[in-house]
Amino acid sequence: MSQQIRIVIADDHSMIREGLKQLLELDGDILVVGEAGNGEECLEVIQQQKPDVVLLDINMPVMNGLKMLEILRKSEQEELREQKVLILTIHSEIEYLMKAKEIGVNGYVLKDAESAILKRAIATIYSGGEYIDFTMVPIMNEKIAQDKEQDEEQKLTRREIEVLKLLAEGLFNKEIAYKLEISEKTVKNHVSNIFKKIGVFDRTQAAVYAIKNNIVELY
Repeated sequence: MSQQIRIVIADDHSMIREGLKQLLELDGDILVVGEAGNGEECLEVIQQQKPDVVLLDINMPVMNGLKMLEILRKSEQEELREQKVLILTIHSEIEYLMKAKEIGVNGYVLKDAESAILKRAIATIYSGGEYIDFTMVPIMNEKIAQDKEQDEEQKLTRREIEVLKLLAEGLFNKEIAYKLEISEKTVKNHVSNIFKKIGVFDRTQAAVYAIKNNIVELY
């Protein structure tokens, strides 16, 4: 690369920071301009050094990596909000990755990854891309598909919303059937499906759900 990528390393183990520094600076493409042992220190170093990429651990004292990332993304300063962040962690659990993505991380790499992968991830993020550890991509895609499928299953149909509104107003099945011009048996089926989708067991709980989710207004 013609220009060195300036990075800050945040990890609570000094030996890991030193090892990463030596490893990353070996080829001359990357320059470590700052180090930090926790999230609070890292925020200070970022403001001082204005790095291209922050290499961030999750487990740190005082302030962990996810909290620090959240503070960056909510910052009033644009340069902090737009700071490129690569999480380097031992956590291969999908929950950590999904939370990091939800907050707005640019990349996620496991600590047992080869050095070439880490350098590729840094270069990708520096160039404006996103990088997810290849070992976690299938798990991530499966999780996204499962969540989407679950959302679709739980989504109430237009007719079910109509039934829920009337149910929340205190109408009985027979009254709902008359009002919507459908059979009472159909209403019973709708009510049963509604209960399953919203996770309730009786009409009172369903009415509370409808009010909390602004399906009906409480007068």
